[in-house]
Amino acid sequence: MEQVEQKVATMPRIGEKAPEFKAVTTQGEINFPSDYTGSWVILFSHPADFTPVCTSEFMTFASMEKQFNDANCKLVGLSVDGLYSHIAWLRTIREKIEYKGMKNIEVKFPLIEDITMEVAKKYGMMMPGESNTKAVRAVFVIDPKGIIRTIIYYPLSLGRNFDELYRVVLALQAADEFGIATPADWRPGDDVIVPTAGSCGVAKERMENKDEMHCYDWFFCTKKLDKDTVLKKILKK
Repeated sequence: MEQVEQKVATMPRIGEKAPEFKAVTTQGEINFPSDYTGSWVILFSHPADFTPVCTSEFMTFASMEKQFNDANCKLVGLSVDGLYSHIAWLRTIREKIEYKGMKNIEVKFPLIEDITMEVAKKYGMMMPGESNTKAVRAVFVIDPKGIIRTIIYYPLSLGRNFDELYRVVLALQAADEFGIATPADWRPGDDVIVPTAGSCGVAKERMENKDEMHCYDWFFCTKKLDKDTVLKKILKK
């Protein structure tokens, strides 16, 4: 008997081009990621419309949309529900749901219809052991050139931390703008990490140049980068 070869969907990796697709959304058809060239994008999936964790997440994201947009970052949501389900759910959120002081929340960013699961499979959003018909809470941060820079996955039961997603966007942009790395829990205004010394001479020079940076050892040096300098490069005025 002839065996039928099955295609196995693999998850794209950090540093790769974001998989391309066309899709119908609550804001019209999009071509992804080409429509977002020049902007950072957060592409995120949720398991299903009309579910409580997802509702809390969409209200939070919608209330922070301007904050993300000011950092040149667009939001694009996805679930494997149909367009009419999306529209009805978002209308319910706007007209009926009040949560943590948020009410009359209008979701203006696009929410992708993916009933065929084509996009979810391209991005590896269908996680074995969770559900065959629900996308997990995946987050892809994609840069202005369409390159995947960060991937974060959450199980169905765990709501996301949106302050952290915003911090990730700022940290990635700061790293690109200033050629640095960011330490644990970094926020604009905190010290940043300079690239590790590539030679003994550079390491010695750093240890001797105490005014510009603080070296804990030859491989671990930081320098000050004030908040205003960072935000002027990132945030729209």
